[in-house]
Amino acid sequence: MSLQDSTTETATTPTAEGTHGVHLTDVAATKVKSLLAQEGRDDLRLRVGVQPGGCSGLIYQLYFDERSLDGDLVRDFDGVEVVVDRMSAPYLDGATIDFADTIEKQGFTIDNPNAGSSCACGDSFS
Repeated sequence: MSLQDSTTETATTPTAEGTHGVHLTDVAATKVKSLLAQEGRDDLRLRVGVQPGGCSGLIYQLYFDERSLDGDLVRDFDGVEVVVDRMSAPYLDGATIDFADTIEKQGFTIDNPNAGSSCACGDSFS
């Protein structure tokens, strides 16, 4: 399966004001919906960001959040809102979030074309 996103988005282009360039695959969107259903919450959104840390300089943040912060950029992927703060947006532009469920790996993955290098664990990049 391709990592290319084919879900319905409310934003027409990643550069439109108020949106970001992060993509969420169908598989990842389905997993997010499943997790939200398990939580019994419909007020949570998937927040993606970066912060200083890790062995390569920056680490990814990926978590559910109910807050709306000043400067948030939002895209809707078939009912799943993905939020990125303005500071993280340039580092994540063009990144694709997927979900893997294999023997080797289970969890969300981020394929980021902006990462020049990453550490062995894959949790940080520069």
